[in-house]
Amino acid sequence: MNAAPLSPTIYARWQSFAKAVVAGFHVYASWLVSISWRRFVVLSLALIIAANILQDLPPFTWRINEQVLFDEPVSPPEPAEPHTPPSNSKPAKPVPKLDKPIHFEISIDDKGVRITPRKGAAPAAAASAGASAASGNEGEMDDSMPGVRIALPQGANTEEIRGAIEEAQQSIEESVKDAREAAQQAAREAKDAVREATRGTRHRTTVIRLGDFLQNLSVLLVLASAVIKVTYKGRIQAEVKAAQATETAEAESLKRQVVEARMAAMQAQVEPHFLFNTLASIDHLIETDPARASTMQKNLIALLRASMPTMREANASGVRDLGRELAVIKPYLEILKVRMEERLHTVIDVPDGLLSAEFPPMMMQSLVENAIKHGLEPKAEGGTLTVKAEILHGKLAVSVADTGLGFGRAATAGTGVGLANIRERLNLLYGAKAAVSITENQPSGCVVCITVPYRSRGYEGAHA
Repeated sequence: MNAAPLSPTIYARWQSFAKAVVAGFHVYASWLVSISWRRFVVLSLALIIAANILQDLPPFTWRINEQVLFDEPVSPPEPAEPHTPPSNSKPAKPVPKLDKPIHFEISIDDKGVRITPRKGAAPAAAASAGASAASGNEGEMDDSMPGVRIALPQGANTEEIRGAIEEAQQSIEESVKDAREAAQQAAREAKDAVREATRGTRHRTTVIRLGDFLQNLSVLLVLASAVIKVTYKGRIQAEVKAAQATETAEAESLKRQVVEARMAAMQAQVEPHFLFNTLASIDHLIETDPARASTMQKNLIALLRASMPTMREANASGVRDLGRELAVIKPYLEILKVRMEERLHTVIDVPDGLLSAEFPPMMMQSLVENAIKHGLEPKAEGGTLTVKAEILHGKLAVSVADTGLGFGRAATAGTGVGLANIRERLNLLYGAKAAVSITENQPSGCVVCITVPYRSRGYEGAHA
């Protein structure tokens, strides 16, 4: 059976709780990253010390005092060592021990029968008591126990003596029995007194400790915080770098769009003017020189065929091959040669192996237009325009040289916006790997050279 799905209310609460936990984690991790390692170490030590102090205080640790009633007797304390009396004092008489057999010595004399306990006597000594008495050797007596004397009547015979002895023996046995019973009774009374003295209530303290985990928890929290501080800092730095890269890419894309729009606007301004002048020249040549008019018309068609379909591709990709650029430049120069007649000479020095090299669109056309407009047209005798491409130090160098008046010397000198736009586009496309240089040409004029990284593309042949 499948488990029942969570209700929408519980799921919504769980989602809210999860979001709150994630938000709290990010806040805590951001705070950890914002503090220095020295402050982190100080706060960690303070946390561990606080955990050690709090684990012994309420509510993590408390004590319960209670009184407990003990019904079973407690063993009395061990008796102290007996005090040794001084040497000059009289020794106290020892208390007789009744748990061991006691031997007596019986002596009969003219005064009667005397029964005294004998110290260290063997059991056989009692049997030979009569012989000892006859020999007159009374032996060593034990003064710790009292003796018994039985007086004999005058002229008593043997039967009377035996009866007296039996009477004495019975008296001794009764005395010993009574003494044992008295000792046992005294021992029981003493034991009962000790039991009663030790029975009663006692105070007991129970310690409940719930804070033993605080120290381990504080150490674990410190270690986890250190790991979060290291890893989260790297994540934040990566996110910042990604955001900066995205922002930079967006800014570069916006700049590129602006530059492309400027170039498109310039192209929209230049092409209609060029077209109107070319069409006017064709119309004039139709009447005066139909052959030259036909040649100019063919070059215009080739120019439009090479430039118009590829404008959208150039704006989209940012680069195209050098062959397509030349496909636009060649008919353009042929049209100008018809207009300027003998005043314009052109030289194109581009090896076939470099026709597939990448080159930004409309840059070569802008350089050629500037060279003719501001260098060769204002000069009465005209001059020569040279377009050259070569590999220098592993990079593609495309130069446009003219023998005109020189940079900035013509009355029609521009504002330099075109060159500024070219530099900005090169910076967006290649960064510091591309450059634009302007030098003086000999014997006159100037040379503008564009250097870009050499990259080859499949050249498809753009010109007919």
